[in-house]
Amino acid sequence: MKNTPTPADYRECRLCGRNCGTDRTRAEARCGASHRISLAWAGLHFGEEPPLVGTGGSGTLFFSGCTLGCPFCQNYQISREGMGREMDDEEFLSVARRLKAAGAENLNLVTPSHFIPTLSRLLPQLREDDFPIVWNSSGQETREALKQVFPHVDIFLPDLKTLDSRVAGEYYLFRKYPGIAEPALREMAEHRPLVLDHEGVLKKGVLIRHLILPGELDSTEQVLKWFSTVMKGKAMLSLMSQYTPVVSAAYPDPRPGRYLSESEYDRVLDMLHRYDLEDGFIQEWITGSDWLPDFNRINPFSSELSRVLWHWRDGFVDGSVPDQESS
Repeated sequence: MKNTPTPADYRECRLCGRNCGTDRTRAEARCGASHRISLAWAGLHFGEEPPLVGTGGSGTLFFSGCTLGCPFCQNYQISREGMGREMDDEEFLSVARRLKAAGAENLNLVTPSHFIPTLSRLLPQLREDDFPIVWNSSGQETREALKQVFPHVDIFLPDLKTLDSRVAGEYYLFRKYPGIAEPALREMAEHRPLVLDHEGVLKKGVLIRHLILPGELDSTEQVLKWFSTVMKGKAMLSLMSQYTPVVSAAYPDPRPGRYLSESEYDRVLDMLHRYDLEDGFIQEWITGSDWLPDFNRINPFSSELSRVLWHWRDGFVDGSVPDQESS
């Protein structure tokens, strides 16, 4: 691996709301990352929201580690268990450019916040007017970190987990999350007004995701009321009903311990009508874990929803690999 410059930001890391101050040139921070980019998977993803997918698919790059660390993460292998491979600048740029050459509608950076100093140096080399860069994060970057991102990102795809500090502490293990994420999302929307092309593909703007937690519908209603009051017309909304109680070594006792019920799902649909939020997206109600990705497989996702380009273990992969294939 070639040596690349080490930004000073990694020596006392303050990139996310955890504000841990770790010297990541010497040790991994709570996010599980050192000062080198670590990537787990890259490919064309057709399972994102329609404005991101278009006809070519979203060119997704899944980074290892995570600044939040939810104890039921569907991507726990890469967010908590360190699965992935460190790479130098040239390899990262090569993967990103191959995604564009494969017909991707955009470059979708999934959980990239802990690598902001490196990405703010590399993304200018990928900037093209017809190829939007998507920042897909938990929404709790610090204001100073966001300043490094704004010049290089066209679309923000943040989560808004909750605006309730109790829920943030109990389920996301970070009571301060609402006070960090809410102003960050406001700033994203202020800097990136919505721009869609004639086919409805998002070129600039903010799309906010919210995962509905079983048994915590008051938290979801709080988010919907906030969006209706603060963000309607300024950003898009995507509600996710896919909460799955993942059981693994990382999560031996996940909470909540059940799926969203059909009656809860129907209550959320009523909330959308109540707050006049009918222009966004909501996942269909499903239960089961068959859809969960497995990053041990060359293609962690359904072959109907994705086309693999690069895998942490195998590097570049030619063609589409069936989702059941493994080594």
